[in-house]
Amino acid sequence: MDFILILEWVIKALVLIFFLLGGFAYLTLYERRALARIQVRIGPNRAGPQGILQPVADALKLIFKEELTPARADKLLFILAPVVTVVPAMIIAAVIPWGTSLTMFGRQITLYVADINVGVLYLMAIASIAVYGIVMAGWSSNNKYAMMGGLRSSAQMISYELTLGLSFVSVILLSNSMRMMDIVQAQKSIWFVLLQPVGTIVFLIATIAEVNRPPFDMPEAEQELTAGYHTEYSGMKFALFFMAEYEKVIVISLIGATLYFGGFLGPGVEQHPWLGPIYMFIKLIILLFGIIWIRSTLPRLRYDRLMAFGWKVLLPLSLALVFVTALGIVMEKLWLIPILSILAAIPFVLMVNRSLWRKPR
Repeated sequence: MDFILILEWVIKALVLIFFLLGGFAYLTLYERRALARIQVRIGPNRAGPQGILQPVADALKLIFKEELTPARADKLLFILAPVVTVVPAMIIAAVIPWGTSLTMFGRQITLYVADINVGVLYLMAIASIAVYGIVMAGWSSNNKYAMMGGLRSSAQMISYELTLGLSFVSVILLSNSMRMMDIVQAQKSIWFVLLQPVGTIVFLIATIAEVNRPPFDMPEAEQELTAGYHTEYSGMKFALFFMAEYEKVIVISLIGATLYFGGFLGPGVEQHPWLGPIYMFIKLIILLFGIIWIRSTLPRLRYDRLMAFGWKVLLPLSLALVFVTALGIVMEKLWLIPILSILAAIPFVLMVNRSLWRKPR
């Protein structure tokens, strides 16, 4: 095999890893400053100019913080759980394209680590692994609060993975491919967010629930479970769980930008391929701000309402959207898809009031 090609893969993989690690550090600062602005208060501004060194200060604190392991914990699983959680959050980004290719050093360098024909299946397979780390953390801690957090997480993630998978189906139907580059190229004429606006909203809701972000952060509900599945973790082990959550937030924003918002496409990309990563980064920042805005706005759902919302509203709605998308493609009238999608969503929106806000008996 070509040694230069292997070196290219290694360099691109390292660039992606360092981007995710740096993104994790400064996403925490971005979130804290954005939350402060939304809630009319002052965010971190002491460590460095405008608080720019705050992530460095947080990292140093976690590195030197004492690590504790419960006496009756399953030590092997207790140590493996953070690793099993953080590794899928990093490798899932391998199939996300940042552009087509650039000519550098006399070679055509593709702007992605891997290009596989079943990229969407790869995303689903890797995303489903992360739940094991959380369940392992809860069970191995020998702590009832942690165990409850792990059980909640497994139920929540499995429930919302069904909706997430069906939201991928609409994209596959519209692009006629499971390859990520084909999905982006299929959006040259029109982004899929315009063809399937309701599907985009369903995808974003399902992904936020999948990564346990507010208002779906039930596995770590502090008021009830102390800190949920990572109650017994401290120091760098806790930092790995923290890192995994924020890296997954970055990755789901990249996946959303790729599947529904045209990916790296934008004005002038065909003439200047180096614009692709810039457009992708801009879309990433906008989607991240939306996730932060949701955190600052909506309260946490009660657990039974969370599950009712997933099974009684999102799952049947996602099935209806798949049918509507297939119908529009078969009839060769794509303009019908957004209209029928919105019409299909109306009864499910009315069901939200019944499933979420009804008082328990």
